[in-house]
Amino acid sequence: MRLLCVGDVVGRSGRRVVQEHLPRLIEDLKIDFVVLNGENAAGGFGITETICGELLDMGADVVTTGNHVWDQREALVFIERQHRLLRPLNYPAGTPGRGANVFTAKNGARVLVMNAMGRIFMDAMDDPFAAIEKELESCRLGHEVDAVIVDFHAEATSEKLALAHFLDGRVSALFGTHTHIPTADHQVLAGGSAYMSDLGMCGDYDSVIGMDKEEPLRRFLTKIPSGRFEAASGEATFSALAVEIDDASGLAGAAAPVRIGGRLAPALPAFWSA
Repeated sequence: MRLLCVGDVVGRSGRRVVQEHLPRLIEDLKIDFVVLNGENAAGGFGITETICGELLDMGADVVTTGNHVWDQREALVFIERQHRLLRPLNYPAGTPGRGANVFTAKNGARVLVMNAMGRIFMDAMDDPFAAIEKELESCRLGHEVDAVIVDFHAEATSEKLALAHFLDGRVSALFGTHTHIPTADHQVLAGGSAYMSDLGMCGDYDSVIGMDKEEPLRRFLTKIPSGRFEAASGEATFSALAVEIDDASGLAGAAAPVRIGGRLAPALPAFWSA
């Protein structure tokens, strides 16, 4: 099974670069399943029902989110009817939507996708370790499902790595989102789970993590807000992680970054060819 995990889509430029490259990648590289983080897709803050539908039409099989999931208030309503949009599963009981769901990949595989949020330097949340463990008790890799994917939306790399080692051998892939900067630690862990601390963003890297530079700079220099953050609108980079998953075990055989366009150095997985 070929999996593509797409980093946080930031604003219009991020959506544009996904539209430009994702459909072609799915076709040329015969990708079976796409997970995409869309929590910054609406002007850098949240996601609307229309934009969610557009991202799904572009080829995403499931859209994950994070701490900005409710920035567009309509998400509180439409998430209940859109089963392919996930919010972090360690929100308190009674929060609208779902944090995990099982989907069917193009090759027929049953894929459990979980979206969780970290607690270090983030808003107070329920324990992500316990929340994921509870899901795995009833939906085990190699039994009820053929692959398990975790989007861990978190600030601290230590927390991301700790969760990865906790889940190693029990999930197909765990990747981090939220910081918008792609890390260079893509790997397959000892137990067979693919890992990358942060996918980076699909957005304009001539920015401050996807935002126009002027207002963040003013706030750092003066400590006085003088306007609202606006998503940068220049040429974006498509940032993602490609994972090869063994159909028999559900574990990863290889993982590599994908970067196309914009300011970052290009990268494509050597283990896949068009």
